[in-house]
Amino acid sequence: MSFNPLEHKGIPLERQVRNWRELDVTPVDPDRSDPYTKCRIITMNGIEVEAVMFSHHFNRVCPDPEVKRQLAEVRFTEQQQQKVVNWLLPGQASILETTISYEQVAVDLTAWVARMEPDPYLKQAYEFGVLEDFDHLYRYANLYEMIEHRQAEKIVDGLTEVMPGRPTLVEHRHPADNVRDPYDRAKADPLSKLHALTVMSAEQQTMNFYMTVGPQYMEPIARQLYQEIGLIEEEHVTHYESLVDPGETWWERLVNHEYNECYMYHSFMETESDPKVKAIWELHLNMELEHLRIACDLMRRHDGRDPESILAPQLPPPVTFEPNKEYLRHLLATQIDLTTLGAGYVREAHERFERMQEAIHGGEKPPSERVIDMHREKFGQEYRHQTDGQHPVESLREVRVSRD
Repeated sequence: MSFNPLEHKGIPLERQVRNWRELDVTPVDPDRSDPYTKCRIITMNGIEVEAVMFSHHFNRVCPDPEVKRQLAEVRFTEQQQQKVVNWLLPGQASILETTISYEQVAVDLTAWVARMEPDPYLKQAYEFGVLEDFDHLYRYANLYEMIEHRQAEKIVDGLTEVMPGRPTLVEHRHPADNVRDPYDRAKADPLSKLHALTVMSAEQQTMNFYMTVGPQYMEPIARQLYQEIGLIEEEHVTHYESLVDPGETWWERLVNHEYNECYMYHSFMETESDPKVKAIWELHLNMELEHLRIACDLMRRHDGRDPESILAPQLPPPVTFEPNKEYLRHLLATQIDLTTLGAGYVREAHERFERMQEAIHGGEKPPSERVIDMHREKFGQEYRHQTDGQHPVESLREVRVSRD
């Protein structure tokens, strides 16, 4: 059944503030909950953090005191939503366990978006990025078994395979080659705008998470691996945020953010398996409907345009967490050796790429390679968990991008 957020009333803003008892939600059970429930929680935390930070950035450039007060009131509710969502994560989960769930989000959310994306150029951007997140999952899984003596399979539960993707070693590119061409806001499918916001938000929170938790480890290899992959996440945020048309007005961006929050909460309300978590998605959707109404009113008043002119008439099919094994294996077999040049993609190394590789690696093995060596030394082999035990591109296991 179609759902148009513009046709539904939400909870009035003055009734949205919750007390401490209401904010003190029960976290999910790390051993019994659906791994995709944790993925939905992590995704929505990223969406809410992006909403809050966007509102703060808007507040800093907005000269109208009345608008600033309106933004502040909505932003407070968004902050409460973020606290509820993020506090659903289990406190007893280790940083590495949460990290593996973060990478499961990156893999299966980005793969799903790539499959659904109508624009070929944007689709390629998601396909390119997901092979790198796929490799990060593999590197962290090896670190997890070394440090905590547990296997990542207990966390991803067979829904996502753990095996090498595009090696993290060759993901270090010159910053100029991480900037993509943006979509055209006047021509882009509304779904493309939602996809770009969603994946950008998810990658942004991963970047921030690794920036924060990496130095909390005592083990040198853990500190170093978080540092290396954290730098790649910075590349990914640049990669995805550059897809958004910079010509969008602040009012247009505000409406897109609120519409996307409605889309994501509605999607997860439709697909959630945990009744208690589902109830939170439903509650937050009803809050976001009011936030969207306010944003639309602001756009009409200050931008002189109807929000209907930029939004989809109804929400697209729900964003769905589901296995993407065959799709990812196809990408591994066809795109593992890609790198970027300018706003496009190439299969051979180029001078700027090689200079960056030499500058950052200095002729030494990076942490992402050493963690695999250390795992092999300790256990006799690396950790990976695949459906059939066969990597689709085993001959590229030690792939290096080189000149023809």
